Amino acid sequence: MCLLLKTSALLSKRGVMTFVRHHSSLTAELIENMDKKNTWDRFYTESSTKPFKNFEWFFGFESVGGFIMPLLKSTSHPDALFHILDIGCGTSDLGPCIYRQSPLPVQVTCADISPIAVKLMQEHVREKAIQPRNVSSQLDFVELDCTQLYKHYGSGSVDLIVDKGTTDALLRSKEGKGKAGLVLKQCLKVLRSSGSLLQFSDEDPDARLLWLETEAQELGVMAAGVAVQEVGELRGVCYYCYQMTPRCNGQ
Repeated sequence: MCLLLKTSALLSKRGVMTFVRHHSSLTAELIENMDKKNTWDRFYTESSTKPFKNFEWFFGFESVGGFIMPLLKSTSHPDALFHILDIGCGTSDLGPCIYRQSPLPVQVTCADISPIAVKLMQEHVREKAIQPRNVSSQLDFVELDCTQLYKHYGSGSVDLIVDKGTTDALLRSKEGKGKAGLVLKQCLKVLRSSGSLLQFSDEDPDARLLWLETEAQELGVMAAGVAVQEVGELRGVCYYCYQMTPRCNGQ
């Protein structure tokens, strides 16, 4: 068994069991089917609460904002907003926090495959009347299969993509590894040449860096630089931020 598979196998139970500690009826389904829309529809239906409470995979904005906010910058076009895409957003408060705290005008799009998660967040933001720090900033929640990003966003149209646990969920699903690779390729297609993809994960760099570099090389005309920083430790688990920056391969 290769290092990636060994590590994924070891990590899958740890990550999933933390995630579903309070939702035991979903444990078996989530372990094998985190790549399926129906699984997440069921999860958000059964776990939604009143009053509403955001659910964070791993940790919240306070732990990762220091990696995200320094990447926000003014665009080359005065009227254009810096476009941030949060893929697999679920009911996380990550996107709304970026929207609330960015001093620069940003377009924050929070995308998830589950329409139930999207509706919950739309209702929450509307009820809370969340206001941006910059009056020109925008916040949207959209139902979107992230294996098909290129159908919704043109080449080089997104400045920053944030992936907090989404790729982990796909890689640890029974049939999700191919989808994880497809999501990565789609992300690199829609990113601007000056943009970045941030993956937040508990997967060891020995495994994740190899996978990222291998998948990026398969793009042919497009390659990507890969870097990693340690985020910190939570409940005895070390987390990392993997940053990919697209670059043209001589074209």
